[in-house]
Amino acid sequence: MKNFLIFLIFFCFLGLGFSLWSGIYLPKDREAIREELFLIEFGQGFLEISNNLEKQGLIKDSLYFNVYGIFTNNFKKLQAGAYLLSPAMSVSEIIMKLAAGEVKKIKVTIPEGFRLQEIEKRFSRAFDREMNFAQFKVSDFQDEFDFLRDVPKQRGLQGFLFPDTYQFFYLATTKEIIREILSNFDKKLTSELVKEITRQEKGVFDIVIMASLLEKEVRGFQDKKIVSGIFWERININKRLQSCATIAYILREKDGWTFEEMRREIGRGKEIESPYNTYIYPGLPIGPISNPGLESIIAAVHPQASEYLFFLSTPESQTIFSVSLREHSLAKQKYLR
Repeated sequence: MKNFLIFLIFFCFLGLGFSLWSGIYLPKDREAIREELFLIEFGQGFLEISNNLEKQGLIKDSLYFNVYGIFTNNFKKLQAGAYLLSPAMSVSEIIMKLAAGEVKKIKVTIPEGFRLQEIEKRFSRAFDREMNFAQFKVSDFQDEFDFLRDVPKQRGLQGFLFPDTYQFFYLATTKEIIREILSNFDKKLTSELVKEITRQEKGVFDIVIMASLLEKEVRGFQDKKIVSGIFWERININKRLQSCATIAYILREKDGWTFEEMRREIGRGKEIESPYNTYIYPGLPIGPISNPGLESIIAAVHPQASEYLFFLSTPESQTIFSVSLREHSLAKQKYLR
């Protein structure tokens, strides 16, 4: 009888051990191919996390999660964030992922020349929630970044959302995202560029405005430098820039416009009353019209002097430069008929 009880207890422990082993190391559904977003919010406790995993159908039973978490001392290490988990993962795999903080990251690329509204849409799609970049002003970040010091406080952040590929935590706030993008701009605006801007007695804001025009006007670094020289010279001689890109900005240039449609709409928009209308007002517009890349910024800082005062872009994106208005008019007849 005594041997039987020992044998029974042994098998009970063996069964319990196997149950724990299978509950910890075997997934709930090894055939599952779906991944689900699982959120751990700041302040959530270990037991609440394990219960939520069970409720969401990612583990068989929270008991196994609790036992393994306590046994391995990982119950103190689970990190807040958004995770991609699957029922095909074992409890041990899930705990190790949560303890390591392997949170879901969102990869977003800002193309050169994107406007603020286009960036908002791209981030809203990527994060599957509304991202309102327009609510933030320069004043919200002016104390953190020196390059914003000469920008009017109530201006938006158009021009400073540096084009690049970024990775963000899924739960990142809009302000945290903007701060990261501005930090990237700060790195790209080297001390050498800042010294040259100061030497020219210009401000970073003026350079960014000019760069935003170059980004939308022409392609190619060399053409951008020549157009930069033309624009700065036109400002020096008090001649209006007459930048078609500023009219397109006022009209909120539509995706899918053909070259002819754009020409027609810009032609109609040259009389629109707007501080961005460089056909009416001399000098730079009151703010950037896009978010320029590094080439455009460098071209704005280092313009190339030339004899030209006029240019146009052909439907094939070739830039045609002219010395005089007469030569420019002939070029328009030849290339823009």
